[in-house]
Amino acid sequence: MLSDGKIIVNGIRFDVNKASIKPESNGAINEIFEIMQKQPGLNFSVEGHTDSDGDEALNKTLSESRARAVMNRLITMGISANRLKSTGWGESKPIGENSTAEGKANNRRVEFVKF
Repeated sequence: MLSDGKIIVNGIRFDVNKASIKPESNGAINEIFEIMQKQPGLNFSVEGHTDSDGDEALNKTLSESRARAVMNRLITMGISANRLKSTGWGESKPIGENSTAEGKANNRRVEFVKF
């Protein structure tokens, strides 16, 4: 899970073109919260990614807003703000093909990168 210093989560969902976290995301966010509670020395950069649909600049802004929303949720749950930071990469770091539905779904993700 943390072998390369990051956790890739596809289970965090948002409303289309928005940074509002959908309720079905709670399980994935709770897992990250529990990991951070058990490992007080663990700090994460919350990094948002999108697929290539839409405008590239808007995707970058959207990914930044989504990463910030996840970070803020963890802070309201009790994780200290100094243990988290956020950034958005938009469509610049795909892990799947943007020509398939499955690839696009894999590209819409939040990563938790140790720092």
